[in-house]
Amino acid sequence: MQSKDLILGIDTSNYTTSLAITDINGEITADLRKLLTVKQGERGLRQSHALFQHLENLPGLLEELYGQTDKDRIGAIAVSNRPRPIEGSYMPVFKAGVNYGKVMAASLGVPFFEFSHQEGHLEAVRKGSSLSCEEEYLAYHLSGGTSELLHVNEGAIRILGGSKDLSFGQVIDRIGVALGMEFPAGKELDRIAVMKRDMLCDPVLQRNHRGKQVPLLKKIPICGLEINLSGLETQCRRELDKGTDPNELIYELFLTISACLCRITEKAVSETGCNCVLFTGGVTASRLIREEIKRNLKDKTLKLVFGDPVLSTDNAVGISFLGGKKLWQSNR
Repeated sequence: MQSKDLILGIDTSNYTTSLAITDINGEITADLRKLLTVKQGERGLRQSHALFQHLENLPGLLEELYGQTDKDRIGAIAVSNRPRPIEGSYMPVFKAGVNYGKVMAASLGVPFFEFSHQEGHLEAVRKGSSLSCEEEYLAYHLSGGTSELLHVNEGAIRILGGSKDLSFGQVIDRIGVALGMEFPAGKELDRIAVMKRDMLCDPVLQRNHRGKQVPLLKKIPICGLEINLSGLETQCRRELDKGTDPNELIYELFLTISACLCRITEKAVSETGCNCVLFTGGVTASRLIREEIKRNLKDKTLKLVFGDPVLSTDNAVGISFLGGKKLWQSNR
């Protein structure tokens, strides 16, 4: 009898169509993604346009997946069905994955599981990390639409803090688009920020630099464990209007974000007594932000976990892992 040792995960987030296959040992055997198309100069997609693109992308991705996978080994289908695991959380884009997943599960005669997009993000980074056996930890979910600090305890997720208006990803993407870059702009801005940082660390290249004067951007105010980021965007736009060097502004933007996350982390650890912190979401794939947080918090007694940058951005791997966990537990 054919072994049913594979799990197919599907995630249809606001900007990426994702499929993944993982096996009973937690190995990733396939990870396929296709970014949704955003017109030059636009700062995002309407839900209806994103849903349409997912429906267009899924057939081709599934055909490619089946070309490298024995579908008879698929033991379950797992999908993301909403942004967060809370009542009332809903976005139409997830309907694409849910509907495809239900049809595929029925046609293959295998179980069908649903999880939230946020749970998938956490599991993609947590599994195989030093937090894989921890029941309690703090977690950041920092993406294009979400900037939340979470408290996870025995699988239950509670929001501790985060942004009350824009997300860090939105600020980064909006500044990138204002500079004429394609959406999403995070990867390009991070490259520029790292390049600027390296230049400032090079004694030859920094001779003609203005020197470390007053920072271009003010610290982000923190109230409790909550922040507002619209003011940060306003500051950045004001600097661009003044003719500030874009590369210098990008560098300082990433430093400001990193410093804010460090301050919130120290405060959250102090208030909760939990010193394990996981970082996930596309913003945490930033090389500069990762390195700044690690550098500034290196003397603290914290267990900081950053996943592979590839698994920090939107993907179906975490959803597949969760599906596998549920299937193997039910078969015990």
